Order: sequence, then C-alpha cells, then structure tokens
Amino acid sequence: MEPQNVNKGDRNKIYFLIIVIAALIGTNGYLFFKDRQQGERLVTVSTEKDKLRLEVEKIEVELDKVNALNLDLNEKLVGEQQLAREKIAELKISLEKGKITQAELDKAQTQIDELKIFIKNYNDQVIQLQKENIFLKSTKDSLENSVKVANDKANSLANENSNLNAKVKTAAALKVQKAEIIAFRTKSSGKKIEVSKSSTTEKLSVRFNVIPNELAEKGHHNVFLRVFDPAGNLLADESNRFEADGQEMQYTHSVYIDYNNDNSTYTIDWANPKPYIKGIYTVILYTDGATMGKAQLELR
Repeated sequence: MEPQNVNKGDRNKIYFLIIVIAALIGTNGYLFFKDRQQGERLVTVSTEKDKLRLEVEKIEVELDKVNALNLDLNEKLVGEQQLAREKIAELKISLEKGKITQAELDKAQTQIDELKIFIKNYNDQVIQLQKENIFLKSTKDSLENSVKVANDKANSLANENSNLNAKVKTAAALKVQKAEIIAFRTKSSGKKIEVSKSSTTEKLSVRFNVIPNELAEKGHHNVFLRVFDPAGNLLADESNRFEADGQEMQYTHSVYIDYNNDNSTYTIDWANPKPYIKGIYTVILYTDGATMGKAQLELR
C-alpha cells in the first residue's frame, strides 16, 4: 500500500510543476507580446513624427521659393506668410519633443493639413501676382517704347524743322548783286569829288544793290562793314562786335538800310580815323548773321 501513496504524491507534484511552468510560459508570452506591441507603437510614433517633420520642411521650402522670386509682395501676402512661418516654428518645436502622444500627433497632422491648404491658396495668389507683374512690365515696356519712338520722331521733326529753318534763312538772306567803293573828298563848297590817291582821300563810299529776293524780310536790316587796309589790318574799334557765319567778329562800321525788294541802291560812307595808305582796301558787308558780299578799291 505505501508505494502507491508515494507515486500519487509524485504525480501531484508533477501536476503542480506543470501548472507553474504553464503559468510562467503564459506570463512570459503576455509580457513578450506586450513589449512587442509597445515597441511597435514607439516605432509607429517615431515614423509619424519623421513624416510630419518632412511635411513641415516641404511647406517651408514652398515659402522660401516665393521669396526667391523677389516679388514685391503686398501687405496682405507678407502678413499671411509671417503667420505661416510662426505656425511652422511652433510645429517644429512640438515635433522635437522627446515624448509625444498620439493626440498631439493628430493635432499636428491637422495643423499641417491646414498649412497645406494655405500654401496652395498662397501660391495661387503669388502666381496671379506674377502674371499681373508680367502684364504691367509688358505694358510699361510698351509705353516706354512708344514714348521713345515718339521722342525720336519729335527729335527728327525738330531736326528737320531746324534744317528747314536754316535753309529758309539762307534762302531769305540778302546778297549783294553789285558793289563798288568810291574814294572822295569834299570841297569847301560842300561838293563831293571822286579821287584815286590815298593822300587826297577823306572818305570811302560803299555803293551796292541787293539781289531781288521774295523770301527776304522787308524793312530795316542792320548792315555791318569790315574794312581791311592794304596791309590786311582790320580797321575796327575793339568794342564793336557782332555775330555772323556762326562766330563773333569785330566790325568797322554799321548802318540800317530799308529793304523793299525794289532794286534800290544803297550807299554807306565811312571815314578812316587814320591816314589812308597806298594799296587795295577791302570792304566785306554782313547782315542778318550772314555775309552779303564784298568790294575792293585801290588807292594810288
């Protein structure tokens, strides 16, 4: 009977050990699956954080692209971009936390989705601004080109008008048809006698008529004389100056004539303050800024 009792007790111990071992196996299995589940959750959270960080960086790159365009953004667009960058900065700080809950991840995802929508609308506004700028630049360039063409045309017309005026002025200038110089002296009776010797000459008388010219202005014209002695010296006062043929010159004598395009003969008398000398005297006549003609006389 005793051997049977021992065997029964051993069996009970064996059963107990089996139950303990099964419990340990079950506990270990539960802990293993729990740890594995927890690990998978940590991996999932970390992956989601990385994904969200990448999306935030993409949004920031989109804003940087806008700035790289160097557009003159209006106040509204500048304000919207500033708000977006502040939100991005907040998200970056939130995603850099060591521990983050699923609820926080979900909130961050919602904010990122809102930012994506904002960026799309923002980019649409920027594209529209680009189009407007291109149109305005094209219009501005077109206007500038039109103004340039108009200015060039105006300058061309001004040059043509100036050239035409110069031609008209040249065509309207008085020109001597025939001129001569006569030397004379005055007798005690007042009568003028023509002479040919330098020693008896008191005055020179320049007589001329003008080529008929319908374009010439009728009325008074100031005629300037430049008298050169036989040595080639200009006989003129330093203070007597006028302009002709594009330069300033000294003149010997001046007088007004009344031009009526009637083939009149004009006479201008001039007395030399110095003694006359033998040789050829030359007189050049000018009026209205141009040369009229010249005449010469030889005194013996």
